[in-house]
Amino acid sequence: MKNVVYTKKIEQSQLRDGDFLLSRSNTPNKVGRSALFRGEVLNCSYPDLMMKFRVEETTANREFIEIALQSTEKRRYFTNSAAGSSSTMVKITKGIVEQTPLILPPLPEQQKIAKILSTWGKAISTTEALIDNSKQQKKALMQQLLTGKKRFAGFEGEWEEVMLGSLGSVHSGGTPSTTKAEYWHGDIDWITPTDITRLNSRVINSCARKISKEGLKNSSAKLLPQGSLLVCTRATIGEMAITAHEMCTNQGFKNIIPKKDSDIEFIYYLLSYEKHKLISKASGSTFLELSKSTFENIKFKVPTFIEQQKIASVLTNADKGIGLLEKQLTDLKQEKKALMQQLLTGKRRVKVDEVEAA
Repeated sequence: MKNVVYTKKIEQSQLRDGDFLLSRSNTPNKVGRSALFRGEVLNCSYPDLMMKFRVEETTANREFIEIALQSTEKRRYFTNSAAGSSSTMVKITKGIVEQTPLILPPLPEQQKIAKILSTWGKAISTTEALIDNSKQQKKALMQQLLTGKKRFAGFEGEWEEVMLGSLGSVHSGGTPSTTKAEYWHGDIDWITPTDITRLNSRVINSCARKISKEGLKNSSAKLLPQGSLLVCTRATIGEMAITAHEMCTNQGFKNIIPKKDSDIEFIYYLLSYEKHKLISKASGSTFLELSKSTFENIKFKVPTFIEQQKIASVLTNADKGIGLLEKQLTDLKQEKKALMQQLLTGKRRVKVDEVEAA
């Protein structure tokens, strides 16, 4: 009898094509997330933290409901309706799900709206796949170009092994006294590791905090020229960016001002590819850190200046291509979101042909 009850419980938790799964217990930003099961996996069950339901196909289109539940308004509804701590796990009940407010146009219009928004979803998925593919291609290029395995026509000879400090002058950063108000809120960008880690570009233009000329003068911070490389050497080791204009940093950096025969873009890509080498040289009990002398003495093989420029140009173009795709993806997501807001609220109606409605 016990085995019969257990088998029945398993059968009840199994999913059928057309079932909806909804997260009933999760963090506030994830509770209420849902997905339509399309029979992708055989004999598939769901955990207790999820909730299963189906919709009546005579009045509701599954794909329309799937999209509607992903809208900003419905996500906000589930977050606001959930009970529990605001920062950890929260829960929604069956009643909350059943009372989810939905605006349902006639079934043929639901089908047309779902088809329109599905087309946008496919365009987004295609662009995401292109970005992933482009990143993989760039990764392969870096592996070939930055190790000398692939050379451009006209370039021969062994790369020279040099210490990092020979590629430019290395400078640490500093922090002005926080008790001196006159040292802060000036017009000099003062970069911290957080400014770098939130960056989605190899070039940094601005930061969260600025210091004054007095703050710069009365601290170990150094004003770095445009085209300097800022390298995090404490905690988030190996994160980096190139300055778009004069800036300074706190002490969590070792900054490189390149020599005339060193291409800063090449150094950026080289250190990005060899980030593991920077981390392996770090030490510390509380958190890992690279000292200035250790940083300067790390050895790398590098080509001539002209070949550095050529390599940097190819990788920069790869980054530009990825950037364009990412911009396209952002635009597609914003446009789809705006269209969802119009179509799912009835603010904008779609015309359904008689042939489609039949």
